[in-house]
Amino acid sequence: MTPDTQLEIGGRSFRSRLMVGTGKYRTNDEMVRAIDASGAEIVTVAVRRVDLDRAKEESVLHHLPVERYFLLANTAGCYTPDEAIRYARLAREAGFNEFVKLEVIGDRETLLPDTEGLLAATATLVREGFQVLAYTNDDLITALRLEQAGAAAVMPLASPIGSGLGLLNPFSIRTIKRRLTVPVIVDAGVGTASDACIVMEQGVDGILMNTALAEAAEPVRMAEAMRLAVEAGRAAFLAGRMPRRETAMPSSPTSGMLGR
Repeated sequence: MTPDTQLEIGGRSFRSRLMVGTGKYRTNDEMVRAIDASGAEIVTVAVRRVDLDRAKEESVLHHLPVERYFLLANTAGCYTPDEAIRYARLAREAGFNEFVKLEVIGDRETLLPDTEGLLAATATLVREGFQVLAYTNDDLITALRLEQAGAAAVMPLASPIGSGLGLLNPFSIRTIKRRLTVPVIVDAGVGTASDACIVMEQGVDGILMNTALAEAAEPVRMAEAMRLAVEAGRAAFLAGRMPRRETAMPSSPTSGMLGR
């Protein structure tokens, strides 16, 4: 059996292919226990929604030691390229690394990305030395242009942010993964463990999730389930599934049967 490789993004290697966010948890203690149960190494932090003073106990950052987690600043809640660029710069000045999960939202109802603004912000931040992980829709052309703009990873959605609808368009996700050379991380829309498994079976490099854990009745238990689902989906992809057929085939050989 050929061993799996580690996830590599922007020159960094990670064992876990599951990334998790820090929003919407009922308590910081619950958040930390869920993150630990998920096995995630990469943890995202919304720069404009958290107190960046990690000395304050109520701050999310107080509970996320950098020697334990790779903190990925994100620009959640930004609706223009200028806003997103400003918060990416703020994160770096506040002591985050050069990696940023870039969001430029185009519509307040659906929270779908502004692809034109996203491309512009990606190009600017890449020029400034950022490793950009770009959240986008499941459109191949946008994904290709983000790669051309220098994105370190492209993050197409499974379904709209916070919807929990699971993977709506497997074909688009498989096509994006097949055509791109940078890592493809599915972001947004995963609701439960079966969703995560299906996503990983498409061959993508990883998944980022937040609401599926934070809004579960038992976030810590759901985080453990997601860890196992991501591992199972990855293993199933590497194993190679049986072909789909429209006719039945016996699972046992017919030659040599008694009475023949």
